[in-house]
This record gives sequence, structure tokens and C-alpha cells, in this order.
Amino acid sequence: MNTKKILILLGLLPLLLAACPEEKTMLPGTVRYISVEGGFYGIVGDDGKRYDPVNLPDPFRENNLRVRFRGKVVKDRISFHMWGELFEIERIVREDGSP
Repeated sequence: MNTKKILILLGLLPLLLAACPEEKTMLPGTVRYISVEGGFYGIVGDDGKRYDPVNLPDPFRENNLRVRFRGKVVKDRISFHMWGELFEIERIVREDGSP
């Protein structure tokens, strides 16, 4: 009887793990004002990658602001900025942790 319960639990374990929310990594970077094409704000990651956010909130539109952010690269749109990858921000906070 106990063996049967253990086998059932072991069979359910992958399902339970799959249901757990995935913790996404926050990337460190710096917001930069880019003065081309009329000017816009981009984020330069600490790894040197350039991100052209499509939805950067107004409170974060500050040159040289240190941030941590996460999101996804946008592949189905193009930008006239010709700078970095288009990026949709899911979450962004100041380096000090304030929203």
C-alpha cells in the first residue's frame, strides 16, 4: 500500500514542479537618453546589450538611471531608432529597489 502511494506521489511530482511560477532574472542596466531620430530612452545592459524599450514608464525616463528589469525581446515589430533590440518591459525597478 505504501509503495503505491509513493509511486503516485513520484508521478505527480513533475506536474507540481511545472505548476510552480518561474522566477525570472532581473537584468541590471542603465537608462540612457539617445539623441538620434528625435531622441528616445534606451537601456544599456551591464553586459553591453542595447534594449530599445517599447513601454518604458515615464518615471524611468531619466538619463544615467541605474535599473534592474526583465521582459522579452519583441520580434514582430521594427523600430526607426535602429538602436538595440526592441524590448517589452514586464517589470522594472530602480537599482535601489524602489518602483
